[in-house]
Amino acid sequence: MRKDAMRETMTTGRAAARLAMWAFLGFFLLVSLLPLAWLLVNSLKTNLELEAAPFALPARPSLANYATALATADLPRLFANSVLVAACAVALNLAVASLASFALARESFRGREALHTALTAGVLVPLIAFMVPYFTLMTRAGLYDKLAALVLVYAAINIPVSVFLVSSFMRTVPKELEEAAIIDGCGFAGRFWKVVLPLSRSGLVTAGTFCFIYAWNEFLMAMLLTSSLSARTIQLGIRFFTSQFVTDYTGMFAAIVLSIAPTVLAYAFLHDKIVAGLTAGAVKG
Repeated sequence: MRKDAMRETMTTGRAAARLAMWAFLGFFLLVSLLPLAWLLVNSLKTNLELEAAPFALPARPSLANYATALATADLPRLFANSVLVAACAVALNLAVASLASFALARESFRGREALHTALTAGVLVPLIAFMVPYFTLMTRAGLYDKLAALVLVYAAINIPVSVFLVSSFMRTVPKELEEAAIIDGCGFAGRFWKVVLPLSRSGLVTAGTFCFIYAWNEFLMAMLLTSSLSARTIQLGIRFFTSQFVTDYTGMFAAIVLSIAPTVLAYAFLHDKIVAGLTAGAVKG
């Protein structure tokens, strides 16, 4: 009887602990989703409804704010600029980070660990510290107010994180695979392209996703390095809804919803690889 009582007590305790865990996770999920839900609901209202009842449902949901956002801020053009900048920044970042990670993770040379530490320590440098150097470099290179400047800056800023993630994966590749490739006649390039890089795919996806999200959402550098509409990104388009005397809040909310949709979709499709990449990098690196 005592054993049955103890077993029942343990079962009850586990159920209570599990319930508390799910309640804790549900609370943070609610905290995370409420602002997005509020933003989406208010993007379907008029400004008068928003001022009268900011937390109520719209009397008659309308997509007029989205049409206004597309027309007022020229969002299609800014959207295309953001897609181009983010895609090119990710490609350039992964190309540089994968080569650097291969050299740091698979080759032996003097000062390798010091160089790896110096590269990954870049994550500790605040973004504002890069503003003056990047502005000076891009201006003197003749790239001010060009999309190429944003591509180079976004790719460079994310290199420390990408090197950290990708090199963590590359260090887990068994050396026997490289030795077998060398016996088959593979050189430096063959070992990189045919052995190590395919086995580091999860790390590349994780690093690329972080770089894409940063390039898509970044505002300060885009404001600093561009001045014309032809070179600006979608995040800068949101400020078109604010003027000296009036602010179109519901139109701004609609523009914000459109601007965050790509990053939400990207994470929704790639979250399994991202979580696997972060977990494997943390455990094996």
